[in-house]
Order: sequence, then C-alpha cells, then structure tokens
Amino acid sequence: MVLDLLVIGTAITLGPLHNSAYVLLLSSRRGVRQGLAFLLSWLANLIVVIACVMLLTGGQPPDLHTKPSTASIAVKLAFGVALVCYAVYRHRRPPRPHGPPRWQARIDDASPATAAGLAWVLQPWALVGAGAAAAVDANLSTAADWAALTGYCLLATLSLIVMETYMLRAPEAANARLNGLRDWLNRHQEQLIVRISLVVGLWLTAHSIYQLVV
Repeated sequence: MVLDLLVIGTAITLGPLHNSAYVLLLSSRRGVRQGLAFLLSWLANLIVVIACVMLLTGGQPPDLHTKPSTASIAVKLAFGVALVCYAVYRHRRPPRPHGPPRWQARIDDASPATAAGLAWVLQPWALVGAGAAAAVDANLSTAADWAALTGYCLLATLSLIVMETYMLRAPEAANARLNGLRDWLNRHQEQLIVRISLVVGLWLTAHSIYQLVV
C-alpha cells in the first residue's frame, strides 16, 4: 500500500493542469486568498475520499485471497490499464492547439468559493480513485498506516503548499518564477500527462498482477 500511495501521490502533485491553474490564481488580484481556498479544497477532497474508503472498510484491510481483497486489487488493475490506455491515446492523437480556458478571463473577479470549486474540477480523479483503491489495505489500528494515509494526502498537495508558501514569503520573486513555471508547464503539458499516466499505469498494472498471482 505504501509504495502505491507514494507513486500515486507523487503523480498527483506533479500534474501540469492544476499546477498551471494554481499559478494563475496566485497571480490574480487576490491571489494568496484564492490560492489558499484552492489548496484547502484540494486537500479536503483527498481527505474525504480516503475517509469514505475507511468507512467502507471499517479501517481494517480485507483478508488476503478473499473476494474483497481480490476485488480491490482488480480495481487497482483496472485503473492501471485505463491509465496506460489513456497515455497511449494522448500520445498517438494528432496535436491540438490549446487555447486558454474561458475561466482564465474572469480569474481576477473569482471568489474563494470559485477557486475552491476549480480545485474539485481539476482534481485528477482517475489517480485519486487509484489512491482510494490502494487505501483499502490501510489498517487504522496501526500508527504506520495513519502516517501513510496522511503522508499521501500531503504529498498529493505538496506542489500547492510550496507555491503558496513561496508567494507568502517572497511575492515579487515568486510571481516571476511561478509564471515562468506556468509557461514551461503549458509548453510540455502533453508530454507530462502522457508520461505521468504511463508511469503510474504501468506501476499499478504490474503491482496488481503480482498481488493477484502470489
């Protein structure tokens, strides 16, 4: 479980779409406030998903080689195959021009509630779902698994935490560097999506098959 959550959490935090949007929020008129609303909503979404999984499992992992255990591994396998297929599809499709999304024009007038809703929209739900499937193996009676789940949620939010902190500590320098980061993310968006999806998909597929066989 821990390795699965580490891989998935890293992939989530490196995603180009939400990081690019977050830089735009931070660069807006009320950037720090909007960024904080986005960050808290993003983190809350992850926590709610994990909490729902824990309610379903009762905080106890299913016994090995039982139907619930096999089903949770099969779900992870399905997410892995889907991510590999998605990566192949994005790699093979013809290049498409990427115009700025319509919400960018209204970013300065956005409220914290709008920023929070944007976090929900931009959450990579396939990866979040894979993380939920991995969390089925968590045992809440052990401190190590509590730490693993907490670490996963924080890791998946790490890029936002770093950018928000940077903007608070050195707003002028942060604004220039983060906008440079956004330009780089926009130029490499397709490659990043393909590579992140492929790496996570291959990991989940291989690890799930191994768990089913042993």
